[in-house]
Amino acid sequence: MISLSVVVITYNEEKNIGRCLESIKGVADDILIVDSFSIDKTKEICQSFGATFIQHIFDGYIEQKNYASGQASSDYILSLDADEALSEELRRSILGVKKNWGFDGYGMNRLTNYCGKWIRHGGWYPDRKIRLFDRRKGRWAGINPHDRFEISDSSANVQHLHGDILHYSYTSISGHIKQVDYFTEIAARTLFEKKERASLGRIVIAPVFRFIRDYFLKLGFLDGYFGFVISTISSHAVFVKYVKLRQLYNDYT
Repeated sequence: MISLSVVVITYNEEKNIGRCLESIKGVADDILIVDSFSIDKTKEICQSFGATFIQHIFDGYIEQKNYASGQASSDYILSLDADEALSEELRRSILGVKKNWGFDGYGMNRLTNYCGKWIRHGGWYPDRKIRLFDRRKGRWAGINPHDRFEISDSSANVQHLHGDILHYSYTSISGHIKQVDYFTEIAARTLFEKKERASLGRIVIAPVFRFIRDYFLKLGFLDGYFGFVISTISSHAVFVKYVKLRQLYNDYT
């Protein structure tokens, strides 16, 4: 049986981290928390679960997760966000993998709770993620703030596990809108550093396409009122991201 390190990055997560750590009891051989200098009770809650708690300056989601993976005591890692927890079915699947590790990584679905409702359409589910992996086989990549674990070898074997990561995302619509402003700031700067452009056509067309894709093509309407809200805010986020990107070019070029 392999030894499994559960790794979580945090910043002011006192409302979420207890639920996350409770769900990994019996799964984790050790817990590593890499914290970005929280000022709430995150540290005390983590330590009450016996977690190793270290602090590290936050340079970006991808950078922080790569740093955290490197600090784990085991090469075999389960990576979770503080606002996530394991379903009982996924717990059983991971326990089975620990007894017989046979792949380079393991993928799983993520099911998101939005304002008390589980969202199953609009591109939000199954939202497959590789979160259980041998850190020697890959690293975190993507475009901040959207990280993903990538296996280095194109011929690598990844198995999909039964069960869901339960993602407790937004408890209010205002919280969603507030995070859009934060995430689009990061995304716009990342795109600017990559020298991507935001033409007027892109600013106009991309948000419309996002709404049509999420609400109609990906069946967001089946999630009722919140499906419409999510699709609309997602479309707005695309608009804001490219407007901010265009403004960066105006400010610095």
